[in-house]
Amino acid sequence: MVMNAAVQPLLEVENLQTVLTTEDGMNRAVNGISFTLHPGETLGIVGESGCGKSMTSLSILRLVASPGHIAGGAIRFRGADLLTKSEAQMREIRGNRISMIFQEPMTSLNPVYSVGEQIAEVIRVHQKLSRKDAWAKAVDMLRKVGIPSPEKRARQEPHELSGGMRQRVMIAMALACRPEILIADEPTTALDVTIQAQVLAIMKELQQEFGMGMILITHDMGVVSEACDRVAVMYAGRIVEYATTAELLHDPRHPYTQGLLESIPSLDEDQASLPTIKGTVPSPYRMPAGCAFAPRCPHARELCRQSMPELTAVVGGAGTTGANPSALSEGDNATLHAEQSEAAIAANPSVLSEGDNATFHIEQSKHPSVAERTVRCWMATPLWEASIEADAEFEVAATIN
Repeated sequence: MVMNAAVQPLLEVENLQTVLTTEDGMNRAVNGISFTLHPGETLGIVGESGCGKSMTSLSILRLVASPGHIAGGAIRFRGADLLTKSEAQMREIRGNRISMIFQEPMTSLNPVYSVGEQIAEVIRVHQKLSRKDAWAKAVDMLRKVGIPSPEKRARQEPHELSGGMRQRVMIAMALACRPEILIADEPTTALDVTIQAQVLAIMKELQQEFGMGMILITHDMGVVSEACDRVAVMYAGRIVEYATTAELLHDPRHPYTQGLLESIPSLDEDQASLPTIKGTVPSPYRMPAGCAFAPRCPHARELCRQSMPELTAVVGGAGTTGANPSALSEGDNATLHAEQSEAAIAANPSVLSEGDNATFHIEQSKHPSVAERTVRCWMATPLWEASIEADAEFEVAATIN
């Protein structure tokens, strides 16, 4: 799907921060993430367990439970900030205008009520239909998601259904009120590949029928390639790469994204073992001073370990100027700005002369591919080359001395 910049986004998440305060300290589960979602678009959010994917979705619906709370940012749904809404107003939005499919249907469905009753309840609450009409619509939703004999299945309880059927029930419940946004949190987890493909096809078909935007949270890059228009890669509570699906899969820029893609088995190669990303995700209570991925990154330098890079806009697509802003022509409307960052200078003063700057942003007003693709990595800035030269000079000096 091609995004039209003139279309008003359904959802705008800006600098969202969700914090968990425990006896061990403060866990910034979601640390300043931003993204947009347009009508009919599917945004994939990928990353390892604990990176903040599910916490992001819960934050959008304001379902973060204690000891967590949303500490800052904005969540604008059709221009209105959800963080300013009362709880009563949020109840009108949840399940009605923004809906969610939770990770595990067996624990999300009530075991003592029939699945039809549970779907019908959502319809009665939000659409104020009679019990008879709500039941008829619940049965129709089961039919839409491909459940055979929907009249019979609607009277069964969750334990009487297979895993694939329970997941279809969750989709039916989430879409019963024709929401404008669907958040699907790992909807195909624990399903075999055949059922997984069927579930994805149903979601895509109903998305096109209803014209809704969808946020798809997953570990599976295969699911991303099949279902998503754009992708946000998360690591340790932050977005580290944000691009169209085609750009991300064919030309990944962040070392973490590259590691995720390299770990996928190849049908064209005979591999004795799969490549892995070495090390483990750092503790959220003891995050590194610089880039959170630096301890695991094969390209990390001193600059990475001591200073956190900002999201940097880059030209998207293989064969383009990529992360090298110096290659941009004047016609690209790209302007390289040098903004002074005391933290980065302190981290590696040998890199920076008086005229140098620690944070670089490429601002783009008319070129969508630049404006929409960002990477949180020092390798995507001109400062990277300067840091390599400075480290080389330091090593030479150390050898001489």
